[in-house]
Amino acid sequence: MLTIDEVYNAAKVLKDVARHPHLVPCKVRDDAEIFLKPECLQHTGSFKLRGAYYKISQLTPEEKERGVIACSAGNHAQGVALGATHNGIKALICLPAGAPISKIEATKRYGAEVCLVPGVYDDAYAKAIELRDKHGYTFVHPFDDPKVIAGQGTIGLEIIEEMPDVDAIVVPIGGGGLISGIAFAVKTLRPDIKIYGVQAAGAPSMEESLKEHRIKHLDSVSTIADGIAVKEPGVNTFDICTRYVDDVVTVTDDEIATAILYLVEKQKLVSEGAGAVPLAAVMAGKIPVEGKKVVCMVSGGNIDVNMLNRVITRGLTAGGRLSTLTIDLADKPGQLSGVCNIIAEHGGNVISVTHERVGSHTQINGCTIRIELETRNHDHIAEISKALGDRGFIVVK
Repeated sequence: MLTIDEVYNAAKVLKDVARHPHLVPCKVRDDAEIFLKPECLQHTGSFKLRGAYYKISQLTPEEKERGVIACSAGNHAQGVALGATHNGIKALICLPAGAPISKIEATKRYGAEVCLVPGVYDDAYAKAIELRDKHGYTFVHPFDDPKVIAGQGTIGLEIIEEMPDVDAIVVPIGGGGLISGIAFAVKTLRPDIKIYGVQAAGAPSMEESLKEHRIKHLDSVSTIADGIAVKEPGVNTFDICTRYVDDVVTVTDDEIATAILYLVEKQKLVSEGAGAVPLAAVMAGKIPVEGKKVVCMVSGGNIDVNMLNRVITRGLTAGGRLSTLTIDLADKPGQLSGVCNIIAEHGGNVISVTHERVGSHTQINGCTIRIELETRNHDHIAEISKALGDRGFIVVK
């Protein structure tokens, strides 16, 4: 049974353990005041430290003696590992085999033993339960535990203390522990504040569960936001979200990539996919924020460097900052020069050129070139394409 006293007790325990990042203004929209709560700057790079550490701190001596086991997509793993190490407890973490290498290695560095499990989070969960029953470990659930939820709820206390006039808080949802803690704490103290949840379109377990008024299990999940790729919400989190969350929306991977790029480029914050979904929803106009003072959670920053590179490229493409034009040309001198001159005249920057003389759709006396460009936006791409067409070049796409 979660109580507001439990959340305040968690805040007391975490006072000298967790960082308390201040809100950061974000000029992403002109019609609203948007702020970021950068939990990506937290110890372990994620909010998960709060719930994991508080749960471990409240274990009985017997439970601590048996050691703890957890399952995670990566962030909870690091929180449990650090919390267990600080308390002198053995920790075994089951992670999906596809978890980012950076999260796996960080979990080991914090002192935990790692068990990689083929599949996604839910497969790691099943393995953790199997090992718990076999060896008697104390299980630290990543989201469906009142004490873990209370630890995450301390973020809600910090937000309303720092910004009492906040109108809405936007929170990512995987299993629902973070939004449950924030929603419970905030709505208990300030029921007028709106709480919005955001899921990846490829993993909408909580959204679909709330729509159908029952916990729904998804057959599969697929998203770049690995931290919220959860097939089924928890019993406790579903109940809390039903009572305290105002709405849940979804965002696409392209929208997530665009938000990650914005955070890196404009805010100088590195966010993983799960951490960027609240801002992605605000940027895409999926949440009513006009004229409001809104806080978006940036819940974590533990993104693999290789994935970050892919996401930035995807974000540039989605925003019209990176584009590829395919052009059919007559195979004679000066054609490529003419194309490049037009692009330069209109402010485009050529990154690479691929030239093909032989192809199933190429004229015998013609060729095809593919030009990768740096552009300002989609309108700029259209402007360059039109200019090429006006000068007699055939832009295929």
